[in-house]
Amino acid sequence: MKTIKEITEQLQSAKEPEPWMAELSEDSRAGVKAALNRWQRQYDKNELIKNAHITKIAFDRSFVRSEEELVAGVDEAGRGPLAGPVVTAAVILPADTRELIGLDDSKAITKQNRERFAEIIKRIAIDYSVHIQPATTIDAMNIYAATRDSMEQAVNELTVSPHFVIVDAMSLTISCPTASVIKGDAKSLVVAAASILAKTERDAIMDDLHNEFPMYHFINNAGYGTAKHLEALEEFGPCEHHRRSFEPIKSMTSERRT
Repeated sequence: MKTIKEITEQLQSAKEPEPWMAELSEDSRAGVKAALNRWQRQYDKNELIKNAHITKIAFDRSFVRSEEELVAGVDEAGRGPLAGPVVTAAVILPADTRELIGLDDSKAITKQNRERFAEIIKRIAIDYSVHIQPATTIDAMNIYAATRDSMEQAVNELTVSPHFVIVDAMSLTISCPTASVIKGDAKSLVVAAASILAKTERDAIMDDLHNEFPMYHFINNAGYGTAKHLEALEEFGPCEHHRRSFEPIKSMTSERRT
């Protein structure tokens, strides 16, 4: 009879249910039952992740007529902060995306996984582009128009032309058909991939800005209006990367002029 340790090690190496596992269910040892239950829970979790991946691919493919047609996803990061750019990305993925199983909306996964997936996306993508829309343009155009313009530029900067573009909750004017999908980063694999590239690029930018302007704590708040960020604005005023069309910066700069 195998020891509990041997059985645990055997289960850890198993990827799919196997006939010998049925025998384990008859084993009366508590340690064996616990190991088998752990394996089954992890297997069920992995199956849910795989099925979600398949569902996202099917969603993307539902917008085109054949497997040969290419679908791009577009998303943004940074519409809400008081400082820093809006960053948008457009991504076209290949048919084989097994390395991206587990990819989800950038807000739903850890920073470590975002960075890992970003590297994979850049390596396997048929094409991708990232566009950075600075605070000055946001102030000049308004946040909605600046985000839409950035998304359109990200698509136009692709060197491979997609047949269809899925956009997260935004209507674009570009040279191919598009669909605006609410919560697209949770439904579409290509939009989730764009979400990851936009988020990781913006986080890197904000980390760099923190080195230049440490008083605003950008490395911790990514430009959002946290208490420490607002306190720093009161003490030091806004820097060149703050959005002067956003409150409370708009009122602060107006008061300073009077």
